[in-house]
Formats: sequence, structure tokens, C-alpha cells
Amino acid sequence: MSSTLSFAFLRRHPAHWVALGFGSGLAPRAPGTVGTLWAWAAYLILDRWLGNGGWALLLLGGTAVGWWACTRTAQHLGIGDPGAIVWDEILAFWLILWVWMPAGLLAQALAFGLFRYFDAAKPGPVGWADRRFKPQPGRPIGWREGFGILFDDFVAAFCTLLVLALGVAVWQ
Repeated sequence: MSSTLSFAFLRRHPAHWVALGFGSGLAPRAPGTVGTLWAWAAYLILDRWLGNGGWALLLLGGTAVGWWACTRTAQHLGIGDPGAIVWDEILAFWLILWVWMPAGLLAQALAFGLFRYFDAAKPGPVGWADRRFKPQPGRPIGWREGFGILFDDFVAAFCTLLVLALGVAVWQ
């Protein structure tokens, strides 16, 4: 963990708590994977109390708050899409699980693996979405770039769900 990314940085602004996934983004290695694992555990806990309406509200509200939090945190770090920002992985994986559940542990692990592949490798449409909102050299990080932090992960979630749906169709 760099000196910039620390628990002190996390405590400096409420946006940092959200954008850094309540600390999961501070993982020294693979923060996106750690954030996605945090999302998986949080989903299994929260799903006991949230129905479809609750999940829809949480995802919509989380996207709005996340746009603000990711934008502010990227601005404070001076990086367009810092790896420590994991709220995008959290929201996207919650969306996947919301659509995919109920599913057994193996099917959940498959969804996790597919999502991590699409998010990290950024093939096809995910790469396009990632490049679409990158900061322009010499221009400040703004709301457009903050939206881009979330957007490519939502595209990765869509790709994951598409592959899962195609897999279900083939197996039936």
C-alpha cells in the first residue's frame, strides 16, 4: 500500500470510504479482486433482508452515490481510474448476483471468475467502455471520468450475464 493509500486517506473524506469499498480497495495486491470478494460476502449477508425492490434501490442509489464518491476520490488521488477504487466492482458484482441468484456456490464462483476476467482483461466492449471515458491529457478529472470508472464494470457485468445466460441455454 502506498503512503497515499492508507487508512488515514480512507478517513479523510466520506467519498473515500465508499469508493475504496470500505477498505477493501486498500489491499496491496489485486484490490479489484478483493473488492469483488467483499461484494460477494456483503451480497450474501444483505440478501437476507433485501428483496428485489431493495436491491433495485440499493443499486440505483449506490450508482448515484458511487459516481460522486469515485469522482471525488479519483480527483483527490489525481488518477483517472485508480485501482484502489473498487466501488465499481462491488456494484457490478451485486448486479450480477441479483440477476443470477439463486445459484449454487459453484455457479456463483463461475460468475465471479467470468466477471474478474471481463473486468481485468477488458475484451471487446469492456475495453471500448474503459477507453471511452479515460481522462484526456492535461484535463482535470471530472464527472465524465467518474462515470467511466463505473461504466466499464457495468459493461463487464453485462458481458458476464450474457455468457452465463448463453451457458444456461446451451445446457438446457
